[in-house]
Amino acid sequence: MVTMADIFQQYSPAYCDLFGNQLLPSHRQAIRAIGQCRTAALGGHVYQCDACEQTQYSYHSCRNRHCPQCQGDKAAQWLARQEEMLLSTPYFMLTFTLPAELRAFARSHQRLFYNLLFRASAEATQQLAQNPRFLGGDIGMVGVLHTWSRDLAYHPHVHYLVPAGAWDGQVWRWGRTRRFFLPVKALSTLFRAKVRDALRETNLWAEIPPHVWRKPWVVHCQPVGSGRRALNYLAPYIFRVAITNRRIVSLNDDPTGGLPTVTFRYRPSGSRHWRLCTLAVLEFIRRFLQHVLPKGFVKVRYYGLFSSGQRARLRQVVAWLKPTAAPPSKQKEPEVAESPALTVMVRVCPLCGQPLRPVQTLSKPQPVTPSSWQPP
Repeated sequence: MVTMADIFQQYSPAYCDLFGNQLLPSHRQAIRAIGQCRTAALGGHVYQCDACEQTQYSYHSCRNRHCPQCQGDKAAQWLARQEEMLLSTPYFMLTFTLPAELRAFARSHQRLFYNLLFRASAEATQQLAQNPRFLGGDIGMVGVLHTWSRDLAYHPHVHYLVPAGAWDGQVWRWGRTRRFFLPVKALSTLFRAKVRDALRETNLWAEIPPHVWRKPWVVHCQPVGSGRRALNYLAPYIFRVAITNRRIVSLNDDPTGGLPTVTFRYRPSGSRHWRLCTLAVLEFIRRFLQHVLPKGFVKVRYYGLFSSGQRARLRQVVAWLKPTAAPPSKQKEPEVAESPALTVMVRVCPLCGQPLRPVQTLSKPQPVTPSSWQPP
């Protein structure tokens, strides 16, 4: 199976030579990390089976948040931490999308536009929810930034998970119906106005085409079920990377002797059928890297009742929505003795199934730069 690490190991030197000083530091870091993930370049451990003398090498992961091999368990860990914020209400998914005319600006000024996308969409939603005509109270929002479409095109948008109601300080105010949260036409107009007003204060204002402020902007709202179901729905959005290794079909040689092409599969939105997309290998790397976030950028954000400073109010909401909680059982829970074996992962031999014994630690060699790095 072809992986992103294989592609980076073989063709990142050509990509770095092509773009030279234009490469962002975050892109260089992602190239280095993904290409070295679970290889001898990061060090590791050697294990041996005493029964059949089988030797196994286990190399360290890069832990880069854009690496397809390093995101497996994080969604489950995030879900476990969200229990405190879980409300017994239906939930909605709100999606705010930047129009096509602004995407080139966003790609060149990522930190500015991503922060603005979060701020403008959250403020617009909270402001409309405060209106007594709709909800008349404070809402909670969990937002996550996405920058790609399913064929790796650049498509920045924010998903919000929002409970179906608002807290007015005393009671929980429900929406009109279970399938209605806020009017998306009014929400999109307010969102557009907030982005426009913020960009007026930047040096980019004169470059932005005026007609973008007259066209309708896209805001989508859909019900996603109960709180727990909604969290399960959102978790993959938080830790998903632009493409997984399973979607890469092949790395094909160019019959003319040029650089090869990469074929991957994707499923268009609204379709149940997979399609294939074939790109030149350097274009494939470029499409992947344009979704690498700036260093230190926070892609998951909490607003309103879910913000860190509102936990006391959130507990009031939880108590109001669950006024008849069942009393604790008087039956004593059986005691379970703690055992280190419950928390220590035991590696077993793939041939005979016996435990593997660590026999050597492999130190991490001196780092190499992407332009001079050769595959191991």
